[in-house]
Amino acid sequence: MSSGQGPEWAAMAKLVSQIYAKSDAEPFREPVDWKTLGLFDYPQIIKKPMDLGQVKRKIETGKYGSIDEASEDVRLIWKNCMQYNADGSDFFLLAQNMSKKFEDKYSKLQKDLESKKQSNNGNKGNSSEPTLEEKRAFAKLLYKISKEELGRVIVDLDSKCSTALTKNTSEDEVEINVDHISPAVFHELMNFVRGCADSGGGGRKKKGAGSRPSKKARLS
Repeated sequence: MSSGQGPEWAAMAKLVSQIYAKSDAEPFREPVDWKTLGLFDYPQIIKKPMDLGQVKRKIETGKYGSIDEASEDVRLIWKNCMQYNADGSDFFLLAQNMSKKFEDKYSKLQKDLESKKQSNNGNKGNSSEPTLEEKRAFAKLLYKISKEELGRVIVDLDSKCSTALTKNTSEDEVEINVDHISPAVFHELMNFVRGCADSGGGGRKKKGAGSRPSKKARLS
């Protein structure tokens, strides 16, 4: 429940701080001082007052169970303002504008978090050590895919798991050591080469080509 747990809280805290820092946010930073302003009907109309300063403090002290819960409090700020002030008034329009800015930023935040979550889950889901049979199957599939597809495998390995590549510049060869590919990257590439081979034409793409790419896959 602590705001220090997970990247989503850092992102949410940053978003609220960005909204708080906007010049238009000044009326929403602290509780409405209805007594000083003479708004004696405010407590009757607004049952749950909320302000950006309070949201920031609740995030910092881990009072929220989720960022969605925090976002609901931010929405309550705009809702309260639009509920108390007449439609079309300066404060009503200001709250409406701030609400749109917040929703745009919050939507982007959620998309970014979901994208990272799917990426992490994908890696975790395929983190099991590949079997010897899977390694052999992978090595065989490398000879069934096209030159361009093999090139992509090598580029991916170079960026994600370069220790699995041995480059022999004198003979213009690149050897792929399957045993040195990390499990997550192995399964990712296995899915790719299997898809390439299943799409058909593997032999058609490469057999009979005198300029077979000088890339080799081997098992240690």
